Amino acid sequence: MKRWYAVVASTAVLLLFPGLQRTTYGSPDTAQQVVPNNPSPHPAPEQPIPYSHKVHLALGLQCTSCHTNPDPGKLMTFPSTSRCRQCHGTMSKEKPGLQKLAEYTKSDKPIPWVRVYKLLPGVSWSHRKHLTAGMQCEMCHGQVAQLDRMAEITSVTSMSSCISCHEQKKASATCFTCHETPAAVEK
Repeated sequence: MKRWYAVVASTAVLLLFPGLQRTTYGSPDTAQQVVPNNPSPHPAPEQPIPYSHKVHLALGLQCTSCHTNPDPGKLMTFPSTSRCRQCHGTMSKEKPGLQKLAEYTKSDKPIPWVRVYKLLPGVSWSHRKHLTAGMQCEMCHGQVAQLDRMAEITSVTSMSSCISCHEQKKASATCFTCHETPAAVEK
């Protein structure tokens, strides 16, 4: 019961003093991974265009350079075709990946990126709430800056990882923190 009051009190402090909230995220220099790595390998899905986080983050890009968090804040977006073209519009068209990018640009269709981390049905989760609480991308997704191909390297979608992190951060770990009420699921 004491933990519940601490969560309510800390939430009230953040709501009353929004200046205490960290709104920057994706800073590879400062983030420490909180979620454990997956115990078994999860192969990277085949993406429509080869993309290396390792190469792009080494150039100084931040997560938010390509991934935004529009309202209502549940998911992060994938980079748009036009965002990719901002940097790659003048590069050599000989590479197959850039040829595919040019095709998507010409067709005016979005790149059909494959989501790597997927929530299970019944889980109500928001990137926005975690970002507002000061979480950084690497805390949950691991050292993405070392990946040539994005894969589900951490167990961030497992219930045990969520509960462990919430307990460590002194955040609510009640069922309805992450799971919708039965009435909401029926709607």
